[in-house]
Amino acid sequence: MNYTAEIVAVGTELLLGNVANTDAQYISQGLSELGINVFFHSVVGDNPERLSSAIEIAKGRADIIITTGGLGPTLDDLTKETVAGCFGRKLELHKPTIERIMSFFERIGIEPTKNNERQAWLPERSVVLENDWGTAPGCAFEHGGKHVIMLPGPPHECQSMWDNCASPYLRKLSDAAIVSRKVKVFGMGEAVVEEKLRHLMDNANPTIAPYVSNAEVMLRVTAKAANEAQASALTEPFVEMIRDTLGDVVYGVDVDSLEKYVVDMLAAESLHLAVAESCTGGLLTKRITDIPGASNVFDGGICAYSNKVKSAILGVDANVIDTMGAVSSHVALAMAEGVRRTVNTDIGIGITGIAGPDGGTDEKPVGTVFVAISTADRQKCLHLKLGVDRRLIRTMAVNYALDLIRRYMLGKLDAM
Repeated sequence: MNYTAEIVAVGTELLLGNVANTDAQYISQGLSELGINVFFHSVVGDNPERLSSAIEIAKGRADIIITTGGLGPTLDDLTKETVAGCFGRKLELHKPTIERIMSFFERIGIEPTKNNERQAWLPERSVVLENDWGTAPGCAFEHGGKHVIMLPGPPHECQSMWDNCASPYLRKLSDAAIVSRKVKVFGMGEAVVEEKLRHLMDNANPTIAPYVSNAEVMLRVTAKAANEAQASALTEPFVEMIRDTLGDVVYGVDVDSLEKYVVDMLAAESLHLAVAESCTGGLLTKRITDIPGASNVFDGGICAYSNKVKSAILGVDANVIDTMGAVSSHVALAMAEGVRRTVNTDIGIGITGIAGPDGGTDEKPVGTVFVAISTADRQKCLHLKLGVDRRLIRTMAVNYALDLIRRYMLGKLDAM
């Protein structure tokens, strides 16, 4: 059966824009991997009448209804009562859950309040989805051919419970196995990728769908078969055709991120890295050190925002800055070389540019960025024009820096 799903996010804070609805994004990605179509997202405030209306609409157009939020202990947490009522179900006290909640508070040394018990009242005849990341359990039930899953709203709890509870629950609804592969691309835009792969995207099984995220393109190759081994085998030739068609802009398959891929490459070769950042303000350092184990390959980062720091710490010649400008290939290369020598490491990266919104000139408009790499045997600098959006400029600059490292280690710097 081809199931369709609707996500109903509950919370006035979402409507006010105080909190981003990252739960719906995460769950949608997970549903796609399960081969379940998502046709609608709804957001409703903490109001039982409006939530009832949203659920009734969802019942008429979706096979699976997933709610997020409104499972807490306070009076405005009304999701369970409201959704259960829409399906004619009563709430009943789930004793193992109340015991888990009391045990949780005992472990952290806090006296629970009476209203914490509300979290243990769940729709009758439902499957309890245990919350090992908080106190509010989720639940799931089937009624009249409709499957309902309720998850808590805090992203860490919701996303962990999706991975460990809700996704396995939904997998059991299908008699087929679904396998998704993620082909990661950097250095080619979505439109060009789609044009080059158009002859593959009309395929029914596996399907190929492009997504843009973090200034990269991800191609999801999804196949359905009788078992996981057969589904995986269906994806293999298509993954290889994508690699052959796009070439070395494909940096990995089923890898988490460009920074994770680079950290793993450095670790495999026992190489060490240091970076000097100006316009990116430490973003490259952050993304690298977000990766567990980065300390094995990352020696340090210098945020050289001022010309004084570029000269005093990195040894960039002040005359070069005055003559060529702080935003220039000369300075980027000197920063990369300077941080490599200062930290005494294998690879140095230098980034300087104009992230905006001010500071641009006719000669060097906002979005002008220079990214350089320095090693004992190679130097290279990229002159980039990255548009006018400050966030995107900084993200793209970091991506290009990571890609410089990747290509250096693959012996493909000259291809850039």
